[in-house]
Amino acid sequence: MYSTLLAFHSGFRWLVLLSLVFSVYRAYSGWLTHRPFTKVDDFTRHTTATIAHIQFGIGITLYFTSPIVNYFLNNFGEAVHLREIRFFGMEHIVMMLTAITLVTIGSTKAKRKAADLEKFKTMAIWYSVGLFFILTSIPWGILFLVSRPLLRSF
Repeated sequence: MYSTLLAFHSGFRWLVLLSLVFSVYRAYSGWLTHRPFTKVDDFTRHTTATIAHIQFGIGITLYFTSPIVNYFLNNFGEAVHLREIRFFGMEHIVMMLTAITLVTIGSTKAKRKAADLEKFKTMAIWYSVGLFFILTSIPWGILFLVSRPLLRSF
């Protein structure tokens, strides 16, 4: 189960990234061009937050079943000094929790705004910061600190 969830989590991140980038694009374009906040924009806002929540749910499940995290939690004094183990045991989860919180706040605040321009502005700012946290916390295959494949197989 763990390896299947890990592969799904790895692949699903691309959907999270695509939806966030698309939402940020729609938000900035709507904000800068002063266009009306349409049903498509609202659907994009809601769907992006939902996709991010699904990914976070999968991630939480992985966190509590991961042998790396298990080692981290049971050997904290030693594990906190090991970069890769500390990344998955502490850094990744904290940064992703922060990111999902930012996306959730942005979605909720944008939904409650009355003016279209304010909806776009709110969504643009909160989703952009959430996207930044996600981009800096994914174990990209190109990073020298912690590296994982860009796409895992099942």
